[in-house]
Amino acid sequence: MTITVAVAGKGGTGKTTLTALLIQQAIDEKWGSILAIDADPSSNLNQTLGLPLDGTVGDIREDALDQVKAGSFPPGTSKQDYLDYQVNQCLVEADGVDLLAMGRPEGPGCYCAANNMLRIIVDRIAGGYDYVFIDNEAGMEHLSRRTTRDVDLLLLVTDPSVRGLTAAKRMKELVHELDTKVRHMALVLNMAPDPLPAELQKAVEETGVPLVGVLPRDPLVAEYDAVGRPLVQLPRDSAIRKAVANIVAALADLLQVRAAVGRGDR
Repeated sequence: MTITVAVAGKGGTGKTTLTALLIQQAIDEKWGSILAIDADPSSNLNQTLGLPLDGTVGDIREDALDQVKAGSFPPGTSKQDYLDYQVNQCLVEADGVDLLAMGRPEGPGCYCAANNMLRIIVDRIAGGYDYVFIDNEAGMEHLSRRTTRDVDLLLLVTDPSVRGLTAAKRMKELVHELDTKVRHMALVLNMAPDPLPAELQKAVEETGVPLVGVLPRDPLVAEYDAVGRPLVQLPRDSAIRKAVANIVAALADLLQVRAAVGRGDR
């Protein structure tokens, strides 16, 4: 059974940082096989993970449509088989985690058929892993169009502001308006003061989403980002790595971590 974790929030709240460090925690604890899906068009999850990126699913879609329009699509090859092969080719395989980047959004024109085929392919690939972590673009609508996978745990990341928490509340409401099944939701505050001011405490409660953890302002994150060093190389005793470990411990039952630990790498 595949456990799917999606990380979402408004822009600049630290979604990619949290996703990468959750993945590294899972690798360190040997949960099992892991697929990271970068659903943000900016496609920088690979940098935080220290992995190369040669192509995206969006690139494959655009190239295939261009070939169809130009009449140069490989003869005797079904579009489904072609897309399947190309997506598997752009899958980045590494020790502990594989990466698939969704890439740029659709341009003008009809993408329905191509997107439906790609959803099927991505869903099939993801089903072969114990854990799938999805780093989403800002907003929520993409959850219904990027992949057909149900989400076991949706982590809403926000900055420590009433405005950010209001956005998180709206995202929770959007889940019920979209064709997406989310079994559990939890809230993560990034770069938040300790203790939280009373106004923020009240705003957290008003979201209706349980607060599962607070990420501190860790100067090492800025240092690593400044020189392009992968955040997964942060020391395990750094403030933010400790905070992520605490979040994982709090979510152990939802993530079925206890059952996964000890299975080893695949």
